[in-house]
Amino acid sequence: MRLTLPNPGLQLRISNHEELDRMEKAEADNRPKWDNKAQYILTCVGFCIGLGNVWRFPYLCQSHGGGAFLIPYLILLVLEGMPLLLLEFAIGQRLRKGSVGVWRAISPHLTGVGIASMLVSFLVALYYNTLIAWIMWYLFNSFQSPLPWTQCPLNENATGFVAECQESSTVDYFFYRVTLNTSTSISDSGGLHWPIVVCLCGAWTVVCICCIRGIGTSGKAVYITAILPYIVLSIFLVRGLTLKGALHGIQFLFTPKVDELINPSTWLDAGAQVFYSFGLAWGGLISFSSYNPVHNNCMQDAVILSVVTGLTSVYAATVMYSIIGYRATEQYDMCFSDSDPQTVLGLDFKTCDLQKLLSEGVEGTGLAFIVFTEAITKMPASPVWSVLFFIMLFCLGLSTLFGNIEGVVVPLRDLGVFPKKWPHEALTVTTCLVAFVITLLFALHSGIYWLTLFDKFAGSVPLLTIGFFEMISVAYIYGIDRFNEDVEFMTGCKPSIFWQATWRFISPLIVLVILIFYLVTQAQEKLTYLVWDPASEVFPSLSSEAYPSWINAMIFLLAGVPTAIVPVYALCSFIIVYCRKQED
Repeated sequence: MRLTLPNPGLQLRISNHEELDRMEKAEADNRPKWDNKAQYILTCVGFCIGLGNVWRFPYLCQSHGGGAFLIPYLILLVLEGMPLLLLEFAIGQRLRKGSVGVWRAISPHLTGVGIASMLVSFLVALYYNTLIAWIMWYLFNSFQSPLPWTQCPLNENATGFVAECQESSTVDYFFYRVTLNTSTSISDSGGLHWPIVVCLCGAWTVVCICCIRGIGTSGKAVYITAILPYIVLSIFLVRGLTLKGALHGIQFLFTPKVDELINPSTWLDAGAQVFYSFGLAWGGLISFSSYNPVHNNCMQDAVILSVVTGLTSVYAATVMYSIIGYRATEQYDMCFSDSDPQTVLGLDFKTCDLQKLLSEGVEGTGLAFIVFTEAITKMPASPVWSVLFFIMLFCLGLSTLFGNIEGVVVPLRDLGVFPKKWPHEALTVTTCLVAFVITLLFALHSGIYWLTLFDKFAGSVPLLTIGFFEMISVAYIYGIDRFNEDVEFMTGCKPSIFWQATWRFISPLIVLVILIFYLVTQAQEKLTYLVWDPASEVFPSLSSEAYPSWINAMIFLLAGVPTAIVPVYALCSFIIVYCRKQED
């Protein structure tokens, strides 16, 4: 006995296999097409391999015992990520629609799944492109020697260096004061910081140009944005391995703390990272796969992309930790190069432990803009390495945004938000213009605190919820038997028992457990954020401050609305249908 919920009218909403073949031969489907298979694979790789692979994954490895984090990550990549990846590839290729169109075709009550994906893609794109704006600022400032973050500026009287810089470090000061001119509270907006406004304008202009004709333009840009980061990573790995202490960092990364394997938060973070690594539940992969030929082997694509994504995460972490090992070793040596270790680099004598130094400073954006930039300043020809590093980050972020914008523009068109006669170019320009205006929030002096808030809540619970509903919808509303027939029709191969078990039970159960544990963990934690405050007692360390009470409303908008829109839309849709039946 197979459990499939009633779904009247499904056959009328989707094309059968014969019709799909007819459209393929007659080229009656007016949707754009990929120029070739390599372009499609590179676009998916560029979308999945983003900034999170460079700083979020290494940070999670560090915080969960190095190699101990790799074990649950790789297990969940196979049991959670790969099945959902194939599901999104296959359903988009079969129904040949964007995220809203796919779920509305399966059932009108499921339209909320597509809308939720669109909202998450838009929210993530907002702060993701802000990071690109910061990267552009650093890239522009890298074309000078010495690099501007290698020394403290003079004070107003030119009688000495700025005290705030001397109390902290040159890289911290350049990031928090020069780049962002950070305020001391999220409530203190401080007005717009115009250098970041200009960089935001440039970042959205680049994204708009690359995405203005959909895959027609972004599909060509990925030849650079998806390939160049691997070249730069390889250059940095070769360079990193020649630096003193690099092997200490790599050894720290791959030395597991077995106790972490019984820590629920390790598995929780690993499961969430899989969603980040694959770009699952954002809608972009569904849109990309809808442009494929009907008989494209999407099963092979899912396996290839899973292997590439997993290996790239580990490879990028290896590169990062070779540089972190060099930085930690430099600080460790300097601890004992002076008679008073407390005066060296602002380090306390207690921090003069190599393992402690290896585990510090690897958090969020600080890995790229503070830790890595500090290490670069100690390398010969540092401007060259700085330019290479930020070009790599720029390409990583830009290729991910192609999928985010695709996951917003296509659903907006399917929902009828814009006039039907509007071309794709007009939709893209309008979307990017609206996004630019909203991202001015991140150009405030309190912008970094807003970005941290978006990063923590916009792409966490909503992604897990959407992923769960996607698997339940395909397995039990669309029908797993019908889906198996579709995959066999498209690929010529019937899904194996592995795919059957993961789609029906294992993957939904894993996502549900992770979601419940995440909510329980968040409910027990006190909402705090880190503040750059020169007047703080702990300065130059960031001080931990409680969020103001009104921030709960913002958290609801970021996480609550995209999460609730799926069941709320379905409930409202059922009520409307029921009322109409009563009237008839």
